Amino acid sequence: MTAKWDTRDMLVATCALVSIGISAARLDAESQPSGQNTGELLYNGIRLPEAWPPVNIDPENDAPMDVPYLRQPPAVIPIDVGRQLFVDDFLVEQTDLQRVVHPPERYGGNPVLTAQTEGELKRGGSVYTAHGGVFFDPTAGHFKMFYGAGWRGPVAMATSRDLIHWTRPKLSPENDNAVYGTKVDDNCIWLDLETKRPEERFKMMEYMRGGAALSKRHWGDLYTSPDGLHWSGPVQVVGPESGRDGDYSSFFRNPFRDVWVFSIKRHGGGPGRRRYYHESAEFLQGNDWSNKVYWTRADRLDLPEPGDGPRSPNDPACQLYSLDAVAYESVMVSMHYILRGKNNKQASEAKTPKLIDLKMGFSRDGFHWSFPTHRPFLAGTRRDGDWDRAYLHSAAGLFAVFGDKLVFPYTGYSGVAPNGNRGVYNGASIGIATLRRDGFVSLDAGPQTGTLTTRPLRFSGKHLFVNADAPRGRLRVEIRDLQGKPVAPFTLANCVPFQGDSTIESVRWKNGDDLSSLAGQPMRLHFELTGGSLYSFWVSRDASGRSDGYVAAGGPGHSSNIDTIGRAATGWQTVP
Repeated sequence: MTAKWDTRDMLVATCALVSIGISAARLDAESQPSGQNTGELLYNGIRLPEAWPPVNIDPENDAPMDVPYLRQPPAVIPIDVGRQLFVDDFLVEQTDLQRVVHPPERYGGNPVLTAQTEGELKRGGSVYTAHGGVFFDPTAGHFKMFYGAGWRGPVAMATSRDLIHWTRPKLSPENDNAVYGTKVDDNCIWLDLETKRPEERFKMMEYMRGGAALSKRHWGDLYTSPDGLHWSGPVQVVGPESGRDGDYSSFFRNPFRDVWVFSIKRHGGGPGRRRYYHESAEFLQGNDWSNKVYWTRADRLDLPEPGDGPRSPNDPACQLYSLDAVAYESVMVSMHYILRGKNNKQASEAKTPKLIDLKMGFSRDGFHWSFPTHRPFLAGTRRDGDWDRAYLHSAAGLFAVFGDKLVFPYTGYSGVAPNGNRGVYNGASIGIATLRRDGFVSLDAGPQTGTLTTRPLRFSGKHLFVNADAPRGRLRVEIRDLQGKPVAPFTLANCVPFQGDSTIESVRWKNGDDLSSLAGQPMRLHFELTGGSLYSFWVSRDASGRSDGYVAAGGPGHSSNIDTIGRAATGWQTVP
């Protein structure tokens, strides 16, 4: 059984915010209170400021990021897009349920991909996502993983139907399964299922170091491809500051706003590694980074490794190494790479991998991130000899939706190559971890009945669904108007109690389940839970339970990156 994390982390974070205050620079990240914004209206009722993205966040401030839409949520929240997750208090008006954060479960057969080819073995015995990408390709009917074939080797591809057993396709006599280059520093690849241009179905950003002996000068190029094998000519990134911007930057798709977001690493001239933000409606036109804005960094609640204290203002012990993200259901989900100790020089001298853990964040506007906990989502074991001792990496796409589970590919480094040689970048392998679908956070009740009432919501669907685990308890739901009056026949007394464990369960009432008569009217949902966990809810357009939300990197049964199949997806099973 997967262990649960309690709310102590959130209490610590809340107390810290109260005690330290939030700087004027962060509270002033928008030109006026969010309730008075006049910019773009988002799918969830959030209205952005006219000037976007925010330009005046202070890089020197290490307070946790202020999230304006949590301070001033919309008066009515539309919920037609995706399952509604309880990763923050955006949807919650009142509750006495306990928020519980759930860690993933590592697959017992890890790692699932190790160095095997001659090139992988001679280049540190490493295979790694950097950032690479792992996506389900519905045209091919299998997953495609893009990874580094040996430390700073070519970009290669492996395929799998279950994310456990991987095949290296023979793509050329010379380069085996390589799809790009012979020596690549960093790369990021995205499968774009929304594009209207077949020749741009795959998108890549790649970085090379230039000049003599790996000088500090970096540059990047953007490419597109119809198949992930044959790439267009490069479109050069312009605007980075030499030696400070570039390596280990990435990009992702924000489909809620129809933009490509470039997550730009900056290192030097400030508080260590941090991220800058740049967006573009067209991928190839996103190559001009001259107007990038400061975005975020590791904050003071991200703790360094014990015994590795502050080094200098420009080289703090805790830094934001990278930030990847993907759309899942009704939110953007991020993976923040938190460097907790040992700079490059120290790690090289010790011949051990750097200490990087993965922290998960959530955003409803694609820019501001909140964290239900500051504990790592995935952390290195720190044990000598373990394949995932340290230096953990995620992958572009972050995770797949596979039946009732979410599956997270990730890289870990042992620091030891198969031939016994030790080094910072030796012995990298790729494994997976799993989580219940929507299982990041639940709201729980013990033996005593607890309740939750949402903020005013608006929907156009017909059937209410929940993701809940209450095998020895029960869940009932009531629909209320804005005055708090139950709306017949959708009352607690008429609700058929749910008892069981299901990631997609229809809520039923005596005398009718069709909510069509309430479409477009602001309503609140009132949940009554005993002895169980509530993960999410949504109103589907039909009895299939389709959410019309996003499914991250996709998965079997999904022909696009949107859930249009509902219950039909639950028949797919992976990792026991």
